[in-house]
Amino acid sequence: MGNQIAAFGEIMMRLQVPGYELLSQASSFNYSFSGTGVNVAAALSHLGHDTYLVSTIPDNPVGDAATSSLHKLGITSTWINRYGAYIGMYFLENGFGARASRVTYSNRLESSFNKAPTDLYDFNRISKAVDVIHFCGITLAMNDSIRSQMKNFAKTAKENGCLVVFDCNYRPSLWGESGYEAARAHYKEMLHLADIVFMNEKDALLTLGMETEEIDREKQLTDLLPTIASHFQIAIIAGTHRTIHTDQTHSLRGYLYKNNSFTFSKERSFSVLDRIGSGDAYSSGIIHGELHGYHSQQMVDFAVSAAALAHTIIGDSPLLSENAIFQAMGEGIRDVER
Repeated sequence: MGNQIAAFGEIMMRLQVPGYELLSQASSFNYSFSGTGVNVAAALSHLGHDTYLVSTIPDNPVGDAATSSLHKLGITSTWINRYGAYIGMYFLENGFGARASRVTYSNRLESSFNKAPTDLYDFNRISKAVDVIHFCGITLAMNDSIRSQMKNFAKTAKENGCLVVFDCNYRPSLWGESGYEAARAHYKEMLHLADIVFMNEKDALLTLGMETEEIDREKQLTDLLPTIASHFQIAIIAGTHRTIHTDQTHSLRGYLYKNNSFTFSKERSFSVLDRIGSGDAYSSGIIHGELHGYHSQQMVDFAVSAAALAHTIIGDSPLLSENAIFQAMGEGIRDVER
């Protein structure tokens, strides 16, 4: 039986250049709708949960198209407001060889979500109707009004007994110059409210301003994360370490800190069809595993398998069943299913 899960965040239009062309070469785009909240809600919907997005989209045909897309992903639109005329967009150019993929944002600060007045949302009512609410650091970077909405929503969720999930997802380009210092107090407020947190050693060192004598990133994790979990009273901290090889294959290793103990997954190596949204697949795997009572090793192995599989799906939203992920955990590459 699934849980009631909501995600607070912006719905964005993804405009993808076909193939491996540069933006300056392309004459057409493939469009879809995404965003961290969309990706997490879609993934958890396919894992059997009832999912909702708490957001605001334009009151025009673009908003209609976004709503239709969400419904196809299995997301309920009950708490999506219609206001304003603009949606945030990003252009995606697919990397190849030595050239990395590139994302360019457009129209984001003027989007309906980022201009929405606080009184559009009934955070108390929503918090009483769901079990889990997911928040993202990308949303925290938008503007003072959105930051206030997000922290108010998280506090209300906590008061109503919801499981609060926070993905640090720090983006330097969104915070600007001296961004780590500007973000620090806001991140600390969210960490005090969160039960499950997705973060890595860079978040601890740069965003939180912590120090360690360790150089190896895994040792930095094991040095810093227990202090963070204890100080902020966080039940679970999780994330991944990625290695990009010279042949353009990637490797992922998941980690989980719970009950004063670290658990690491085996390293998964794979080819990449579409990288965007794989971190959200990992987050969704951890959330699903916690809600279903998976033990720590099963939880982190499930989540990293979900992330690896997400690299094989075009589009941001990972559309994977629990059975498909369990198969990937145990059997690796499979022949045609008949």
